[in-house]
Amino acid sequence: MTWRILAVLALAWALGFALFMLSLGKPLDPGIRTDAIVVPTGGAGRIPRGIALLQAGAAKRMLITGTDPSVRPIELAVEHSAPPALFRCCIDLGHEAVDTRSNADETAAWVRARGYKSVRLVTADWHVPRAKLELGNALGGEIEIEGDGVRTNPRFTMLLREYHKYLVRRAALLFGLGNG
Repeated sequence: MTWRILAVLALAWALGFALFMLSLGKPLDPGIRTDAIVVPTGGAGRIPRGIALLQAGAAKRMLITGTDPSVRPIELAVEHSAPPALFRCCIDLGHEAVDTRSNADETAAWVRARGYKSVRLVTADWHVPRAKLELGNALGGEIEIEGDGVRTNPRFTMLLREYHKYLVRRAALLFGLGNG
């Protein structure tokens, strides 16, 4: 009997992993407009994609969440070959977040303070499911979230680790643990 339970659990895990792989974020059409763009730090290509989308008019404003407190906007402008005026007018740096969950909390406060109703979440393709889960939880389901995945080439072990983080967080939220 025990082996049957283990077999069912293994099958559920494998099917869940397949669904997770299908849910990995893909780049959104730049023509899709949202009120804001949010870019969590931590991966190559995220900030340049956010800047390009902002310059293309995909949103009014952008938050780069999880920025080191010592980083100044002009440094990011120079690093990413962006006009400093774009940072002065339209890009905010969040300095409070240290992980995906605190990125979501920092973003939720920023979104609510500005009254935005829609957000484009620009992050690594493998990170989109969990980042959307966390942000949706922090926002309470009242804001539309569009996942915009920056293409990466993750290792299989990294995908497994992210899947397990996603499962743990999904279970915690399901049982009311770790809210707020």
